[in-house]
Amino acid sequence: MTLQIAYSPCPNDTFTFHALAHGLVPDAPGLDVTFADIDLTNGMAERGEFDVLKVSYAVLPWVLDDYTLLPCGGALGRGCGPLVLTREPGTDLAGKTVAVPSERSTAYLLFRLWAADVVPGGVGEIVVLPFHEIMPAVRDGRVDAGLVIHEARFTYQNFGLHCLADMGEHWESTTGLPIPLGAIIAKRSLGAEALRQLAASVRTSVRMAWDDPTASRDYVLAHAQEMDPAVADQHIGLYVNEFTADLGEDGYAAVRGLLTRAAAEGLVPALRPEALRFDA
Repeated sequence: MTLQIAYSPCPNDTFTFHALAHGLVPDAPGLDVTFADIDLTNGMAERGEFDVLKVSYAVLPWVLDDYTLLPCGGALGRGCGPLVLTREPGTDLAGKTVAVPSERSTAYLLFRLWAADVVPGGVGEIVVLPFHEIMPAVRDGRVDAGLVIHEARFTYQNFGLHCLADMGEHWESTTGLPIPLGAIIAKRSLGAEALRQLAASVRTSVRMAWDDPTASRDYVLAHAQEMDPAVADQHIGLYVNEFTADLGEDGYAAVRGLLTRAAAEGLVPALRPEALRFDA
């Protein structure tokens, strides 16, 4: 079996899937890989276009009729949340324009929950930009603030910007839970046996990457969009962790908590908690 899969060119995804994508995992399904940023894969999932996708946890309420959440391969963690950046420290965001990478992203849900708590009256206009355009837009004054993800945690100072708030810190301090960011989903129509095999293969691919980090080096850097190798290593170290190998009880609790709170704020449709469980 060859599965159509789409995941991002970010180092955490290429590191995680290197062994599986290159046929190095015994008895694993073959993969036909498409690279796409997560704002695109979210739309692909809503249209049912691929067998397996890396998506935002925020999009799950719209896709779980057709897809199941795999218990591995995704991105959760601590100290790894999106940041709100501004040109000047301590900027008041009330009524201000904020650039975000997607309105269907986990980052945006975390931002909206944070803003509901700490920005009286709410922010102003929301502008959707590709994530690599957000920091230049803030620097150049085209927007008042930007919500950034991924390696921007390590590079925003290069743009002369300031971190106004860390969405992950807010989430962890108010819930005690890890930060849910990106999920791996697969079509339910693949069947229980194929889904079990896929999940086992993803776990093996993660462990193989940890066992020999140099094996994936060329693959990671080839798709890292000219990222400094040291930044790529930081990216992997932050986003590929124990939750990538297995969501576990804390991981599932984090996802349930995010989607429950977001539904209470009217940001996503309500979701039955049991719908999140891997049912293969």
